[in-house]
Amino acid sequence: MAASTPRQNLLVVDDHESVLSGTVSVLEKAYPDADIRTATTVQEVKEQLAIAVPDLLVMDLSIPEATGKPSQIEAGIQLLRTLMETYPELNIVVQSAHVRSLIRLKPAIDTHQGGFTITDKNLPMREMLEKVDWALKGLIYTPRDMRTGVEVKPEWLKVLQMAFRDGLQDKAIAIQMNVSERTVRHYWRKVQDALNVYPEVGKNIRIQTEIRAREEGLID
Repeated sequence: MAASTPRQNLLVVDDHESVLSGTVSVLEKAYPDADIRTATTVQEVKEQLAIAVPDLLVMDLSIPEATGKPSQIEAGIQLLRTLMETYPELNIVVQSAHVRSLIRLKPAIDTHQGGFTITDKNLPMREMLEKVDWALKGLIYTPRDMRTGVEVKPEWLKVLQMAFRDGLQDKAIAIQMNVSERTVRHYWRKVQDALNVYPEVGKNIRIQTEIRAREEGLID
């Protein structure tokens, strides 16, 4: 008898009841087999994660530290920083009207090993669902105004060169660079975000990455 597929575990964080219920409702329709939990404060998030680490965290930035406390962007920023340090492979979607504030977390986002996407709360819910899908796939997405030109680190450039100049696959690249395949995949996600390359129906993301890298002069 085949083993059953584990239920996905999602944690949604927002202190506005209407927004929280609306987000949960949309996620329930998109992921009918998922176990969806909620939290409204920093304290509740920490309590939930102490019980079980979810497959995905969807959270607003402006949340209170505890019940009865005022909502603050800084509380969400500090929580995200702590979560990325404690759970480096946690998939995260930030859904907020204050996405520019995340520039303060750019160094932490750059080194985060899990999926990390950002969506403006004022955009349609389909945009949020797209970013949820990307985060669950381990992809990185940051808004254009969080990037300054094409910033590509040496290790990302090396992956591009080995893949498109030398024709190596990820396993061979990992051996050459003396890192894990997981790390190579992380480098791919980072360089794709820097190049503004994201999944599109009917298109091969690696080929799109090669095209953009050549356009930017990163590879010959």
